[in-house]
Amino acid sequence: MIILVLLLPTTVMSASLNEYPAPRHGLQYTESASTWDEAFPLGNGILGALVWGDGAPLTISLDRTDLWDLRPVPEYYSEDYSYTRMRQWEREGRYEELKALYDDPYHRPAPTKIPAGRIEVSFPETRAFQEGHLDLRNGLAEMRFAGEVRVRVWIHAELAVGVIEVEGAPDAALRLNAPDFAGTANDQRSTGFVMGELSQLGYPPPLESAGEGFAAFSQQGWESFSFAVHLAQRPRGNGLLAAWSIASSREGGSPPELARARAEAALDKADELRAASTAWWDGYWNKGRIHVPNPVIERQWYLDMYKFGSAARRGAPPITLQGPWTADDGKLPPWKGDYHHDLNTQLSYWPCYSGNRLEEGLGFLDWLWKYKQNAEDWTHRFFDMPGLNVPMTSDLELKQIGGWRQYTHSATTGAWLAHHFYLHWQYSRDRKFLEERVYPWLEAVAVFLEAITNERDAHGKRTLPLSSSPEINDNRPEAWFPSITNYDNALIRWTFSKTSELAEELGRYDQALRWERALNEMPPLALASSGALLVAKGFPLEASHRHFSHAMAIHPLGLIGRYQAGTVLATMEDLKRLGTDWWTGYSFAWLANLAAWAEDAGTAEHALETFASAFVLRNSFHCNGDQSGKGLSKFTYRPFTLEGNFAAAAGLNEMLLQSHAGVIRVFPAIPKSWDNVSFSTLRAAGAFLVSASRENSRTTSITIQSETGVVPVVQCPWTGRMGPLDTSAMSEVMNIARNGDTWILTSKKT
Repeated sequence: MIILVLLLPTTVMSASLNEYPAPRHGLQYTESASTWDEAFPLGNGILGALVWGDGAPLTISLDRTDLWDLRPVPEYYSEDYSYTRMRQWEREGRYEELKALYDDPYHRPAPTKIPAGRIEVSFPETRAFQEGHLDLRNGLAEMRFAGEVRVRVWIHAELAVGVIEVEGAPDAALRLNAPDFAGTANDQRSTGFVMGELSQLGYPPPLESAGEGFAAFSQQGWESFSFAVHLAQRPRGNGLLAAWSIASSREGGSPPELARARAEAALDKADELRAASTAWWDGYWNKGRIHVPNPVIERQWYLDMYKFGSAARRGAPPITLQGPWTADDGKLPPWKGDYHHDLNTQLSYWPCYSGNRLEEGLGFLDWLWKYKQNAEDWTHRFFDMPGLNVPMTSDLELKQIGGWRQYTHSATTGAWLAHHFYLHWQYSRDRKFLEERVYPWLEAVAVFLEAITNERDAHGKRTLPLSSSPEINDNRPEAWFPSITNYDNALIRWTFSKTSELAEELGRYDQALRWERALNEMPPLALASSGALLVAKGFPLEASHRHFSHAMAIHPLGLIGRYQAGTVLATMEDLKRLGTDWWTGYSFAWLANLAAWAEDAGTAEHALETFASAFVLRNSFHCNGDQSGKGLSKFTYRPFTLEGNFAAAAGLNEMLLQSHAGVIRVFPAIPKSWDNVSFSTLRAAGAFLVSASRENSRTTSITIQSETGVVPVVQCPWTGRMGPLDTSAMSEVMNIARNGDTWILTSKKT
């Protein structure tokens, strides 16, 4: 009976949270979107669609995430392409030659992500747009037009098919348009983030076909790569039913036949597929929900976690800059739509750990492992050193594609990616994954870092030649600092420390000692007299900057603990003092994580609200620049990238639940004004699922499920005492009931 009573608050909380996401969390338009980047986004990791337009036409922009032009960069196979030569040219001041070899190739049209075309739905008579909405609960977009006309569009949650349902307009016309690739190959270099025209890729025109109930095209790409799109339709009631599929030669078989078969099969069982897709989304939302009394932040979290569910899957490519929503403006996507590993991919997967979406997050780690050999080959060829590093900008196969040399050829990219392998182990406690993936990745990165830091500074400590801090000083010569940066040092120190930790966990004690010695040979982090983290020794952060690379040791790496609060607060104060003039949206999202980690709830809330109010478009896409007109940033452009969205979701998770150093803490960084707060089955390190509720400014209940049977260590929210839940010291300060591996905590005060 005691357990039943103690479960009641959580059960009540769960009943209300089970209604989330609510209709208010989704997208509702009374004016149609006139551009692709304000569209309703749909996706399943492999297929993506953007639904926009007023019905004249209604446009469905198509994407498939493995559509890439993977032509090699010839400069990166030349005799001059080596770390030794790079160091020599930097010493000799041959900056134009460095730029020509390393930076300039990025501004050619390819390699690049490529789009898949569009479907246009039109009506023979003008049908005024009335309203549209995107239901986050099932990933269904619906548009209503005058005359009782409705168009519903959805992508199956697991299969490579999308469906269009038209009601009230049996005479609606569907048109399939291929991208305008046809042209003569042209390597004219682009400037900035705009990468050029599709026609510069030099593909032949598409092979198009159409007949009764179908339209299709196939497109030849670079060398043997090709893809095909098939749109099938048939009458249904007072409207029509259509389905599309996109197939890639990377799947094997014939892309036209694969696309046709999938589209036609979807027509035969559309209702069954829709039910299965809805069930998948039900399961996705059951993994974790939140409620906070700030409606702007709460809605943004649901919109961002919906996009994460649409973009992240095992068996599909990981999230690029734009994920499954490649720009549909007739041009090549911004920044090639590529993989940037100096922030973008890493921030994109932050919410999968505490947000309890480990399965979706594994798509990233699976991909890194699949192409690990390509990264190792590049490491050995360019650096001529053992071990593993990863190109900072990469294509679909983890191959170097260039750009600003100080970052694209950074020595520590593999280390930041190692952090994600480690996080998966921490939050899952999957020992098989630890043995077969996590430790081998960390060890290979540590071997490389041990080799590249073999030179010593004046104090006999390891050092790193050509050390940078993304993206301080852009690609100017001074972006390489005269001594190791805190960014590089933090990542190297973290790698040596965690490789030692995991070696000990696996009983490899000799290796644990090896990496502990390497850690002790690294210099300390560089601090200002105030205690703030510097960019490098003698180089404070002197101006507003979008990338908090110098603060990596605080978050996400957690090398600086709360006992070093002076360094945390001084570093945060530097960021505030320098202002937000040159921040992008993701800067505010990252700040929310930093502030939550520092228990600065007010700053965290303000950062998330600013992000959601000023740095996203009306469909919730992070657009980098300030759209508010309030002067929050001097960046006012609007290139869409996803990492800001997902970092923002992670920031709210961090406000609600923390488990650093193995201690579970609920509501560690929420404003005092948040009187009623709740969350269900967020995930803590150690493989614990945690639910908690707060009513009238007081925590009412906590439920913790241990997936491994290990007893959780908790900080009591009512007294602050910390300890394992099976100790008398903890039962003195709160009611503790146990049902198997589930623990229910309530206050001793009624």
